[in-house]
Amino acid sequence: MRRRAIIGTSLAVVAAMGLSACGGGDDSGASKTVRVTLANHVWTENIKQALPEFEKQTGLKVELTQLGEDQLSDQYNVKLNAGSGDIDVMMYRPLQEGKLFAKNKYLADLSDKVKSNADWDFADFQAGPVEATTYEGKPVGVPIITEQEVLYYRKDLLAKAGLTAPPKTLDELKAAAVKIKAAEPGVAGFVARTGKSPAVTQFSSFLYSFGGDFVDASGKAAVNSDAAKQAYAFYGGLIRENGPANVSTDMSWPEAMAIFTQGKAAFYTEANSLYKNATDPAKSKVSDTVGFAPFPAGPAGSKPYNIPSWALGINDSSKNQSNAWTFIEWATSKAQTLAQQKSGVPGARTSVWANPEGTASYPKDLVDAIAASTAGGVAHDRPVVVKVAEAREIVGQPIVDAIAGKDPAAAADTANEAFQKFLDDEAK
Repeated sequence: MRRRAIIGTSLAVVAAMGLSACGGGDDSGASKTVRVTLANHVWTENIKQALPEFEKQTGLKVELTQLGEDQLSDQYNVKLNAGSGDIDVMMYRPLQEGKLFAKNKYLADLSDKVKSNADWDFADFQAGPVEATTYEGKPVGVPIITEQEVLYYRKDLLAKAGLTAPPKTLDELKAAAVKIKAAEPGVAGFVARTGKSPAVTQFSSFLYSFGGDFVDASGKAAVNSDAAKQAYAFYGGLIRENGPANVSTDMSWPEAMAIFTQGKAAFYTEANSLYKNATDPAKSKVSDTVGFAPFPAGPAGSKPYNIPSWALGINDSSKNQSNAWTFIEWATSKAQTLAQQKSGVPGARTSVWANPEGTASYPKDLVDAIAASTAGGVAHDRPVVVKVAEAREIVGQPIVDAIAGKDPAAAADTANEAFQKFLDDEAK
């Protein structure tokens, strides 16, 4: 999510409210300065506005380091590998580096902390994001920002095609895409990411909805299961047969979104966090006709991902863990999460989505789609491994091959062999 914050005084006002949920623990001899490293994000900008009130209420001083994603990764690689204790709180991507950090014991076990304050209410966090921030049964992070995959569509094109509601199944999606493409010259029936690595996350919901996953219950590679082969064939065929003319196989979300917002596609499956690109008149030619719907059901039902894109954790080498938790408990409190949600940052707490204040700024049909996604959402949108980038390249190849018209089943078999070797190597 890279969109401008709508920052008001409410974030500062709720700072004190959020503190009522804080444990306020104080390590013996620990520093009153909490060193917090955060990514460049709207969430971070909002938190910065509220910090003065937090510091006033707790007597703690926050020393904030704010970095771009690449810089953040570089700093973590250097400092965490060295066992440095000069980071207390760390903002990290659970599905990109979470397993690496947890496996290497960079993240402190939060089991006792999340249970220490009933008012903070760990049970209020959605199941999918909590699963993604848990390692070997222990919580190692607190999710702060969530994403789900939903269906973006053009209401006007559906009406012209005589369709009274958005498709509820993948078969209905395909049929509607075929019908609209045939009736609307220059308009694709469907668009989505096509690049080998970028497409993996959005393809994942198709994979799950066909009944597959990247690995099976025993942890073995499963991208050549019958369900996975069907999913690759469906996704690739949907784009090849109903996508933009001469579609490239290197599109990430900016390119796919541009096609949709320029009025050149009827349907688009994508992360809900990017919705303002489609509804903002300054960015979208079709802003007044965009609708949102739950991810269409496949043979196994509708199983979109429901993930935390970012979370907060405590550096296991920190000597200031109680005060670090005081910051996290405040920053992820019900009051702060609601304030973030109202400014457009989708939160991981169930309560903010049930609160009309928390959903007032979102399109109603998007709120409904998100509610459906969180109910049965899958906690990952890519293979849960240490070397995520390498894994995405492997499991994403059959997507590209299917779009290009190659045999998706053969491509899946090849990918599965390579992915199993990758898993075996990583387990050594």
